[in-house]
Amino acid sequence: MGAFDVIAVRKQFPALSEGAAHFDGPGGSQTPQVVADAVSATLTSALANRGQLTPAERRADGIVHDARTAMADLLGSTADGIVFGRSMTQLTYDFSRTLAKVWGPGDEIVVSRLDHDANVRPWVQAAEAAQATVRWLEFDRETSELDDLTPLLSDRTKLVAVTGASNLLGTRPDTAQIADQVHEAGALLYVDGVHLTAHAPVDTSYADFYVCSPYKFFGPHLGVLTARPELLETLRPDKLLPATDVVPERFELGTLPYELLAGTTAAVDFLASLGGDGATRRERLNDSLALVEQHEDALRDDLEARLQAVPGLVLYGHAARRTPTLLFTLDGHTPGEVAQHLAGAGVNAPAGTFYAYEPARHLGLTDGAVRAGLAPYTDQSDVDRLVEAVLTLVGRTN
Repeated sequence: MGAFDVIAVRKQFPALSEGAAHFDGPGGSQTPQVVADAVSATLTSALANRGQLTPAERRADGIVHDARTAMADLLGSTADGIVFGRSMTQLTYDFSRTLAKVWGPGDEIVVSRLDHDANVRPWVQAAEAAQATVRWLEFDRETSELDDLTPLLSDRTKLVAVTGASNLLGTRPDTAQIADQVHEAGALLYVDGVHLTAHAPVDTSYADFYVCSPYKFFGPHLGVLTARPELLETLRPDKLLPATDVVPERFELGTLPYELLAGTTAAVDFLASLGGDGATRRERLNDSLALVEQHEDALRDDLEARLQAVPGLVLYGHAARRTPTLLFTLDGHTPGEVAQHLAGAGVNAPAGTFYAYEPARHLGLTDGAVRAGLAPYTDQSDVDRLVEAVLTLVGRTN
């Protein structure tokens, strides 16, 4: 494994020249120049619907093939099990409707109170339409760890939906262990990997479905789902009559955004370049993301320790395994006021519930909280600026 060079990494992001300290990565990362170049080059090249007759057709076909292969390398899956969509939310709605076609009264679906609403509401609504029962997997308010899943499982369980990492609290459930429990019950596991994929090496082999969003790890705005091709073959989504029935294209409604797929491939290659060694892209990705994890966790530990010392500041989420994501409130100030003050200091750390409706409500954070999410381009000076800005706000009230 090589070394992680945050100075070199930061030079690849034109947006950082504007001077802000970005802690808004959980909502969408900044973009390296190589990704922007890939999108631009695709848009200015000759393109056509996919085929092999003309150079434009072959270029479009190659872009799709390359993006599937790149995402399979990142996720530890196979290219013919990669499905592209407009967003993770759209893909989850599409698959919930498709899977629910065979659900009925007496069937049970399990959703997690820890999850982003995109991995909750599609399943709740699909279950309601099928007259199936929804069971809730709760989490501990103090530790932010999920409760034991076992009591919720039965031979009637059809699917369990759970997060790979909470976008609000950073909690990383043991999804591989959860998969064992789910599969023993004869059910399917759907994992929201949107927040996890940007921060650690990922192996999706345990999950029946795993979804993520490239714009969280330096890529363009779209969604990606991976599943075993043989599982996808058993599913029949609603689609246009002349549209192909071949997997995975069966699930991709309409022409794919070639420029965004090219940007996705570039983002994966960029991730693989962050210090990783190895003969294959998969090996380089695992090495690079392990380095990213070490870099981010070290900064998170420093930031967390310093924020804990701030009078009146409350930190939420204390799971043993976490992403570099901190959520906090400050006595005497609304989350919006804190975020506004930070923005005035050139620190982008937004406030809200971030579509994590259930966990925010479970924690009593009806007005939300401030979220500080670290990224590979975060450096020590960013952390210092955030802490100093918070201390300045506290000083104004003393």
